[in-house]
Amino acid sequence: MRIVFAGGGTLGSVTPLLAVARAAREQQPGCELFWIGTDFGPEERLVREAGIDFYAIKSGKLRRYLDWRNITDVGRIIRGFLQAGSLLGRLRPDVLVSAGGFVAVPAVWAAWLRRVPVHLHQMDIRPGLANKLSAPFAASVSVAYERSLADFASKKPVWTSNPVRPELFAGSRTEAARLFGLEPGTPTVLVLGGGTGAVTLNGLVRQAAPELASGAQLIHLTGQGKAEPFADAPARYHQLEFLTGDLKHAYAAADLVVTRAGMGVLTELAALGTPAVILPIPDSHQEENADFFVKNGAAAAVDERRISPHEFSALVLGLLGDRTRLAAMAAAMLRLSKADAAAAMAGLVVRTAGPDRSPSVRS
Repeated sequence: MRIVFAGGGTLGSVTPLLAVARAAREQQPGCELFWIGTDFGPEERLVREAGIDFYAIKSGKLRRYLDWRNITDVGRIIRGFLQAGSLLGRLRPDVLVSAGGFVAVPAVWAAWLRRVPVHLHQMDIRPGLANKLSAPFAASVSVAYERSLADFASKKPVWTSNPVRPELFAGSRTEAARLFGLEPGTPTVLVLGGGTGAVTLNGLVRQAAPELASGAQLIHLTGQGKAEPFADAPARYHQLEFLTGDLKHAYAAADLVVTRAGMGVLTELAALGTPAVILPIPDSHQEENADFFVKNGAAAAVDERRISPHEFSALVLGLLGDRTRLAAMAAAMLRLSKADAAAAMAGLVVRTAGPDRSPSVRS
């Protein structure tokens, strides 16, 4: 069996699909895996480390507001569609898998044109434009949350939850202390700036770092290319751009995580039972993601446009000092996680490919 995964630009749609790729290998020994991603995002490194052949295509984004880039990006989308079609013609996959992201849209369209069945996964609470553009061409659909089933009713979607990479459960606080120079016994805050870096979030954390360091230590993952000189950084502040294999140790050390509201990260935190302070991208689907976790008692959320560094520090240090509330948030996180999502989704992918979808029998 030959499976192509499509996604990238950010890591939100990438890490869950890597978990599915691993499960597919377990269910279909000897299957061949390929990946279509962007030529600028952070995903290539993770994909290649997973032993999957990576191919980059051009990627554009259609915005729901007036922007001159809507004109130039149409050309990039067309070029990506042609590149994806050529790749699929060479790779001859049995199925293509997408979890959203605009690099996946031309790949989904090209797969449909070449009669390659598509499995689409909805990660967020509300479908984004990329999945709305892809859904009509999908042969099967899975969703992360039960409330999303109605959004794809015509496709008879399956509720699987979001897949999580099993290696994330193998983290060690002791190894984290060695890797990042952490102090034993001091509360640890892990800040995730995102694979491409959230400028506002990163800036807020840097401004708050001196006050935060009075009661906590920080591992700040800024995102690729977003680390900045910090001459007066406190000793308890540790800045890194990106982690791959060692991310599990950073997770293991974290008493609290500060993050955007991408569902890939939030799903990992739910599986690990790690409470969070969420700063969703304003006026985006991330606000609904954050609201879902807040209403379920698993996280606190703030508007980055209206919070000062001092207020942010007070919130984080207040949570770290309230062990009862932190434990309740951790328990609520675990209740939002569903086991075996990767295996369930891999099974759907295999069934979507069908019993007779081998390259030798297709024209």
